[in-house]
Amino acid sequence: MSRKKVLLAGESWVSTATHIKGFDQFPTVTYHQGADELLNALKDSAYDISFMPAHQAQKDFPQTMEGLNEYEAIILSDIGANTLLLHPDTWIHSKVTPNRLKLLRDYVDQGGALLMFGGYYSFQGINGGARYARTPVEDVLPVTCLRFDDRVEVPEGFAPVVTGPASHPILEGLGTDWPVLLGYNEVELKPGAEVLATVSTEYGSQPLLVTGTYGKGRSVVWTSDVGPHWLPGEFIRWEGYAKLFGAMLDWATAK
Repeated sequence: MSRKKVLLAGESWVSTATHIKGFDQFPTVTYHQGADELLNALKDSAYDISFMPAHQAQKDFPQTMEGLNEYEAIILSDIGANTLLLHPDTWIHSKVTPNRLKLLRDYVDQGGALLMFGGYYSFQGINGGARYARTPVEDVLPVTCLRFDDRVEVPEGFAPVVTGPASHPILEGLGTDWPVLLGYNEVELKPGAEVLATVSTEYGSQPLLVTGTYGKGRSVVWTSDVGPHWLPGEFIRWEGYAKLFGAMLDWATAK
């Protein structure tokens, strides 16, 4: 049986540091990836996941419907709208290029699947910089983005609250005792969205795991992270980690 092709875009960044040792100093540059735990968990799943780091996605994320249709599902995780809007040909050379947010909307409308996972550059993001509010991608999601910084940091941790039926394909076999999470993006539900899990009541039972439909396609939202720092090691080591994210893909790509 052939594996379903999935494109995961985002989950990478570059940091710089200056090391000062008395009179002397030197800079270093480090490349980081945030999807390693998820990719490892799903490596033997029914999905052939192509990982496209954020810096690569700016240029190489599909610019045509034919390119998107090579995949059963697209995952956007910690990658801001600007990265998809500002292809180098537009940003550097002032050339007309396709609006890839509109392409994603049409892709789902025609039967594709879109999943957005949380992070500093998901939904509206840190300082509002992810900028998915009022975009074609927001049209597809079962939630609306805030118009400002939407991060909620929970250093003491919160236990997810499962609200959907145990028989739901995404929740089946996971039980209700999930490891704690350390943060999430705050969003607002759209009419008709199905909430499968929320954050704790102390934080207003805000959406954590939500599904929806758009046209002929489906969308899934997970408002916390796929790895550190919002998603601790205990969650990654939980036997439900791979099941949960695999089941999200199962539901999203079901025909």
